[in-house]
Amino acid sequence: MCATEAQPRWRSGRYRPAGGFSLVELIFFIVVVSIGLAGVLRVMNVGVAASADPLLRKQAAALAESILQEVLQKAYVDPDPLVSTGESTRETFDDVDDYNGRSKAVFTDLPVAAFAGYTITIVVAPATLGSLAAKRVVVTVARGAESVSLAGYRSSY
Repeated sequence: MCATEAQPRWRSGRYRPAGGFSLVELIFFIVVVSIGLAGVLRVMNVGVAASADPLLRKQAAALAESILQEVLQKAYVDPDPLVSTGESTRETFDDVDDYNGRSKAVFTDLPVAAFAGYTITIVVAPATLGSLAAKRVVVTVARGAESVSLAGYRSSY
């Protein structure tokens, strides 16, 4: 045999381990990566499931703010105090008290699909700001367990 010829591993006098991974190491790697990936996906699933909540809260807040602004722009006292009937629609509401106890049924111009699951409640109550007589208006917009309440004051200035 020639000295320059390649000799098999077992005849070279020393053992060289084969390169690569064994089947056991490969299976162990797959199991560890699978467990890690399952954990990451579970965390992402929780995050994605709650990702619509901020949008719903923002829509509810925008709706409540819009309604509160509409109510606060009305007069403090009824401009026609002798008329006690006929103020049953938004078009005929002329003072803050006309909105007291009203709900979503009054707001017929809302987009039906966008605000289908929301409920609206308006409460107008007398209040004082220091020595100034005022009316406190609370608009609550709710959808499921989430609700947004905004309050404002209307005084006779």
